[in-house]
Amino acid sequence: MADDSTGTTGTDNKCPHGSHGAGDGSDRESEGAARETGFAQLRTSEYGYLDETQHIYLDYTGSGLPARRQLRIQATRLTQGVYGNPHSDSPASAGTTALVEEARHRALEFVDADPAEYTAVFTANATAACRLVGEGYPFQPRRAQLLLTLDNHNSINGLREFARSRGAKTTYLPLDGTDLRVPDAVVTRALRARRGGRGLFAFPAQSNFSGVQHPLEWIPYAQQHGWHVLLDAAAFAPSNPLRLSRWPADFTVLSWYKVFGYPTGVGCLIARKSALARLRRPWFSGGTIQVVSAQGQWHRLADGAPAFEDGTVDFHAIPEVTTGIDWVESVGVEAIHDHVAQLTARLLGGLLGLRHGDGTPLIRLYGPHTTYRRGGTVALNVLDANGAVIDERIIARDSAAAGISLRTGCFCNPGAGEAAFAIGTKALRRTGRNEGTTIDEYLTQLGLPSAGAIRVSLGLPSHASDVDALLRFLSGAYRDRVPSTDGLAPRLTC
Repeated sequence: MADDSTGTTGTDNKCPHGSHGAGDGSDRESEGAARETGFAQLRTSEYGYLDETQHIYLDYTGSGLPARRQLRIQATRLTQGVYGNPHSDSPASAGTTALVEEARHRALEFVDADPAEYTAVFTANATAACRLVGEGYPFQPRRAQLLLTLDNHNSINGLREFARSRGAKTTYLPLDGTDLRVPDAVVTRALRARRGGRGLFAFPAQSNFSGVQHPLEWIPYAQQHGWHVLLDAAAFAPSNPLRLSRWPADFTVLSWYKVFGYPTGVGCLIARKSALARLRRPWFSGGTIQVVSAQGQWHRLADGAPAFEDGTVDFHAIPEVTTGIDWVESVGVEAIHDHVAQLTARLLGGLLGLRHGDGTPLIRLYGPHTTYRRGGTVALNVLDANGAVIDERIIARDSAAAGISLRTGCFCNPGAGEAAFAIGTKALRRTGRNEGTTIDEYLTQLGLPSAGAIRVSLGLPSHASDVDALLRFLSGAYRDRVPSTDGLAPRLTC
């Protein structure tokens, strides 16, 4: 297995074509300056609505933003053509089918997946893609278990209910240290342990909580030891190149609106055909069958991806996946990666430099403090003048008033949050048993000052001015202050 020092943002992924390996420092600085000038021009021409509305948008892990040209292309297509339900041979249907299949092909190209080995299944979102795997995977007691990193989105955590219903064990691999990474030795031991069988190993390429990028080297190592691998690439793909030719996950889930902002409501399961054939669907529906009998009570599923695309696919939205991929690739995924990494370094340095008047930190960061093996997602809490965590509802209220969009709460990743806040398993099991407990009572029982963290994330349209505006806001609003919690509404969810 690869050493833990070779992470997903190492030389292979960051500089896949060797574009940064030559030249002196002045050349690289000149290239970087030219790149940032280009992104500033894109900000004006394609994302000008941000500055025109004076909006500081810092939630790209929640959703990307669309370029104006993406929307123009869709408007032109819809107003100059006729597109109908693809389950037919009519001219309107044939045109739609061709666009959907083109998008399927472009999705495979985007992740460098050989169409002879892989297929792309369109879903409503990344969560639906995860569900397809969970409901169809052949979990068995002692023979096919579920192995998860503690750092996982709830769409992955939910797979344990499918495993549990079939008597299969779910094991979580813990996070270690302030960087919130999974120790390589822990993964190695878990993947080597047989105990009667293997199963499904699921982890995120990039944490939606901390920005940690987990080693993609785990994929071939797990497969060598008999595991299937489900890779959650939803937070990773927007600003990092993903090459399944090198990291051949059996199942990879994507959310296209996180990559390029539009369309929403379209996700993707990129699956190896051999792995997809192992899934056993618990039902069938319109569009998933070749032939079915009502009275005979039998059916035959369609081949490949259509067997997993329930009902009529969103045939107006799916063609815009092609438009979005074309847009991102015209900018350059590697260039986007470098752009986001540079802004992330600026953000991390600025946050760590914020201090109260007595020199104590204003910010508590969770996860890596540098850009090494991390993406542009940064989790933090703001500390008051006494060193206590400021309630996240205060940050949400004040940032909204300042025209800043960021995320507060748990981010649908309870494991990373539990590790960040050092909450023990015993306490969680004890407090979680009472269904009548409110969220605020639950937090009090755990001894937590807040329901979660503040998440700031960067993307293609981001500019240094966004980072600087956030730093000014945090310093101006909370330096040397102890904000009151009076008037805050009760928490209803986390």
